[in-house]
Amino acid sequence: MAEAMENAPRFSQITDDVTVTVRTFWLDDQSQPEDHRFAWAYHICIENGRKDTFQLISRSWEIVDGLGRTEHVHGDGVVGEQPIIGSKDQYDYTSGAMLTTPSGFMRGTYHMLEPVSGQRFDVHIPTFSLDSPHEAGLLH
Repeated sequence: MAEAMENAPRFSQITDDVTVTVRTFWLDDQSQPEDHRFAWAYHICIENGRKDTFQLISRSWEIVDGLGRTEHVHGDGVVGEQPIIGSKDQYDYTSGAMLTTPSGFMRGTYHMLEPVSGQRFDVHIPTFSLDSPHEAGLLH
């Protein structure tokens, strides 16, 4: 897995001293192209470069398939958690996405809260492509 992680496509974006890095993995064993089911996993690392601790309260995703159809997903936390990320610390998690087309992309926003000040702020999740080996030519 470590080698797959190192070779995976990497997408990063910094918002207000918070770095979000995404790596994507095609899941051949969970995909069924003949049934229009294409699966990916994505690993996300959130690095807190700020001087204050914050908590990830909720997320908003935009998932766009290869035909331009867009799905909006909103929810509390990530993978069932609302992690508290200390100054100079990081939080990692892995999740997945399923599309009905062989390619697409995702982007989103994390909604954060600084518990001490009560200040809320948003952190951008970089746009990342989901490209399968079943795509004739990479679009992204």
